[in-house]
Amino acid sequence: MHSRRDLLATAAAFGAAAALPKAALAAAAPAGEAAKMYAMFDKAMAETFRRQPEVPTYLGIDKGPLAWTKSELSDFSLTALAENKANNVRQLAALHAIDRKQLSGMDAVNYDTVDFVLSTQAEGDKKFQYGGGGSGAPYVLSQLTGSYQQMPDFLDNQHVIETKGDADAYMARMEAFGRLLDQEAEVVRHDVGLGVIPPDFVIGKALTQLKAFLASAPADAPIVKSLVRRTGEKKIEGDWANQGSALYAEKIAPALARQVALLESLSGKAVHDAGCWRLPDGDEYYAVSLKNYTTSNISPEEVHKTGLELVKSLGAEADVLMKKAGYTKGTVGERYRQMAADPKQHYPNTDAGKEELLAHLNDQVKVITAKLPQWFGQLPKAPLEIKRVPPAIEAGAPGGYYNSPSLDGKRPGIYWINLRDTATENPRWSLPTLTYHEGIPGHHLQLALNNEAGDLPLIRKVIGFSGYSEGWALYAENLAVEMGMYANDPLGHIGMLHDAMFRAVRLVVDSGMHNKRWSREQALKYYIDNIGDAEASAITEIERYCVWPGQASSYMVGKITWLNARERAKKALGKKFDIRKFHDAGLLAGGTPLTVLDQVIDNYIAAAKKS
Repeated sequence: MHSRRDLLATAAAFGAAAALPKAALAAAAPAGEAAKMYAMFDKAMAETFRRQPEVPTYLGIDKGPLAWTKSELSDFSLTALAENKANNVRQLAALHAIDRKQLSGMDAVNYDTVDFVLSTQAEGDKKFQYGGGGSGAPYVLSQLTGSYQQMPDFLDNQHVIETKGDADAYMARMEAFGRLLDQEAEVVRHDVGLGVIPPDFVIGKALTQLKAFLASAPADAPIVKSLVRRTGEKKIEGDWANQGSALYAEKIAPALARQVALLESLSGKAVHDAGCWRLPDGDEYYAVSLKNYTTSNISPEEVHKTGLELVKSLGAEADVLMKKAGYTKGTVGERYRQMAADPKQHYPNTDAGKEELLAHLNDQVKVITAKLPQWFGQLPKAPLEIKRVPPAIEAGAPGGYYNSPSLDGKRPGIYWINLRDTATENPRWSLPTLTYHEGIPGHHLQLALNNEAGDLPLIRKVIGFSGYSEGWALYAENLAVEMGMYANDPLGHIGMLHDAMFRAVRLVVDSGMHNKRWSREQALKYYIDNIGDAEASAITEIERYCVWPGQASSYMVGKITWLNARERAKKALGKKFDIRKFHDAGLLAGGTPLTVLDQVIDNYIAAAKKS
C-alpha cells in the first residue's frame, strides 16, 4: 500500500513551495480565472508550509527560503486543530470564488481535484469533532496512528543529515517530538470526553508498541541511533550520542510514558466493538470516510455487495488454476493455507534468509522494468529501493508499503516490506504481486511520474488519493499478468488472484465492521475462511481496518474504475486505442479523485479521436 496515513495522505495535507517557479503551474501562462486559481493555490501552499513544516522535508525542498521548516514540527494542539479547520473553510471559499465554468482541460481537472479535497475535509470537520479533524481515522492513538508510530521513520528516512545545521535541526525536531506527543494526549482526552475510545484490542496493540520504545535505553532508541549513525557517516563533529540520549531521556521518553499511562487508564473503559458505528454519528462517519478514501460516490451497501460478488468470482478463477497446479482438496481458502504452510515456499527467518528475499525482489523488479516500454510511453527517472520495515514498528505495520521519491531527485522511492517472520509469512508465491503493487508498475511508477510531471502545479503533486493510487497499484497487479510475468510462474499467478481476493474480502469486512456491525472475530473468520492467511497476519489486517474506516475499500473500487475507464477508451477509440497513451493520459494528469479520473479519460478520448 502507498503510505496513506503519512503526513501527506490526509485530505487537508497538501502544500507547495512559494520558492519554486510558478512557471511549472501550466504548459502555458495561465490567464483569467485560471490565473486566479493558481494564485489561490500558491497562497494555500504557503499556508500549508507554515502549518505543516514536515511537508517540505517530505518533498526534499526544506532548504533555501524554506530551510527554517527543517527544525519544526506541526502543532497538534486543540487550538491549532481549530485553526486548521477555519483555514480550510477560507481556502474553500477562495476556490469557490473562481468561476469554474470558465475553466477547461487540465485547469478544470486541477480545480475539481482541489475542490474535492477541500470540500471533503470541510464536510468531515463540520460533522465530527474527534480524531484530530476530518474523517478516516477516528483514533489519534492506535497501533497505526500517532507520532510515536510515525515520527521515528520520518526522522530517519525523510530528514536528511548532511551538515551540522541539519543535525541541529534534527535535535530541534526531537525536542518538538516530545511536545507533539503531549499534544496528542490532550486531543485524546478531549475525544474521550465525547465518548471516543479505541477498541480494547487497538489499545492493547498500541501499548505493546509504545512500551517497546520505552524498553530501550535512550542510547538505543531508533531516533538517537539514527542521529549518531548519520552524523558519523558524514563525519560531523559533536557529541551526538550523549546529546541525543540526554534529549531523548528528558523530552521524549517521559512523554511516551505519559501516553502509556493515558492508554492504560482507558483500557478498563474500552469496549470490544470493532466498527466506528458506535462513535458519535458513527454511521455517517463511515460514509464520509468511505467517500474520503474511495473518492467515489459508492455507498456502504454497494461496497458490501460488490465485495461478496468478487470474492465468489475470483475464488472460482483461483480454483481452476489451483487444480491445474495439483491443489485439489478443500476450499480455496484451505488450499491457500496449504500453499502457505509449505516450508519450500518460505525463506529462513534469519538475517541471511531475509537478505535472500530482498535480493529476489530486486531481481523481479529488473525483469518487469525491461518490459515497461511496451506498455508506457513515459517512464520515471527516480530509482526504486527495497527496504525492510524497521523492526521497532513491524508488529503493527502492514505487509508492505511505499514512500514517494523527493521532488529534488535526491531521495529514491522506497518499497518497504515487513519481514517480521519469513518462516511463516511472505511465501514465495505471494511476493511477485506485492512487488508489482508497491514497486513497478504500481506505486513507484505512478508516484514517481506524478512527481516528475512538469506541467502539474505542486499542490497537485502532494495530494494523496487512496482510490486513485491504490486502485492503480491493484490494476498494476492485473497488468503484470498481461505483461507475461506469470507465464512460467503458475503459483505466482495463483498468488496474484489471492491478492485480488484479498482486496475483495476487504470490501466485505470493512463495510461489515463499520456498517453492518460485524465483530472483529466475525470479520477475522470471513477473512481467513476465504483467503486462508495465517491468523497473525489476518489480525494485523482486520485491526488496521478498524482504525482506518473506509481505506481498505479504496483499492478494489479504484481498480474497477481504472478497468472501466480502459474499456470505455478501447470501445470509443477502436483501432486508435494505444495502451501506452492510455496509461500516460491517466498517470501524467496526476493523482485525482476517481470522479475526476473519469473526466481525465474523457479528455484523452476526445483528443485521440481528433488526432
